[in-house]
Amino acid sequence: MKDDKCCVVSCEKPLDKDYWDAQYQAEATGWDLGEVSPPLKKYIDTLTNKDLAVLIPGCGNTYEAEYLLKQGFTNITVIDIAPTLVEKLKHKFDNNPNIKIVLADFFDHQGSYDLIIEQTFFCALPPRIRQKYVWKMHQLLVEKGNLVGLLFDREFDISPPFGGSKAEYENLFRGAFQINQMDIAPDSISKRANTELFVSFERRNILVSLYNFQGITCSGCLKTVTEKCMEMQGVENAGLSLDFAELLLVSTEAIPLTKLQELISYDEKYKISKV
Repeated sequence: MKDDKCCVVSCEKPLDKDYWDAQYQAEATGWDLGEVSPPLKKYIDTLTNKDLAVLIPGCGNTYEAEYLLKQGFTNITVIDIAPTLVEKLKHKFDNNPNIKIVLADFFDHQGSYDLIIEQTFFCALPPRIRQKYVWKMHQLLVEKGNLVGLLFDREFDISPPFGGSKAEYENLFRGAFQINQMDIAPDSISKRANTELFVSFERRNILVSLYNFQGITCSGCLKTVTEKCMEMQGVENAGLSLDFAELLLVSTEAIPLTKLQELISYDEKYKISKV
């Protein structure tokens, strides 16, 4: 089994299409298990509706999609940004009508899904866009749709993959999703034992908005802004990205942009606009 190391290509490069395509061209896919992840296999075996619209983002070699097809699922979409991989998948599935293979940036994707399966996609993204991940997942899921999969409960010396913790994830997804399960997966492969959380998040019928934010330069200011947002009527969660560039706002009612700008106007450097 390969080690959970990212690549032989410099990890200082932007994690974009060229970067990930280089990994597949170099066959530097240390995250690839070579089989469907046991916790996800076990979960898939519990599903009875074979017509669920299923999305697997950052799909890689997508053993999960292969297993879904073998189990009779009829509406699967997989998406990845790496052209070399996508061409390989098109040959692998040979125009199977039950699977759609998309070459695109996940954050540009449009669709409506009952289930999104998370398997080594979240950990491949720069942590500064985790708020954007929550926002996009909420966009793509139908009401009461589910985001299910595995998140690392550890940190890494070499990234990607990027790690995290249960406490961080609870704070990140709170409000936008009902957290139905977030526990150490008991049946992970041996080299990932006790380091994977099996998560099941149900999309809530609530407003999830993302804003571009300018002007913050320190974590202290970040804390002040998020605290002010949390004091607004109807706001259930607010979080700024690690680079202070994006604000995620979860609320029971629409918050006018003018009201948000007024809220942060105590510092004239702060500017906000909706994504």
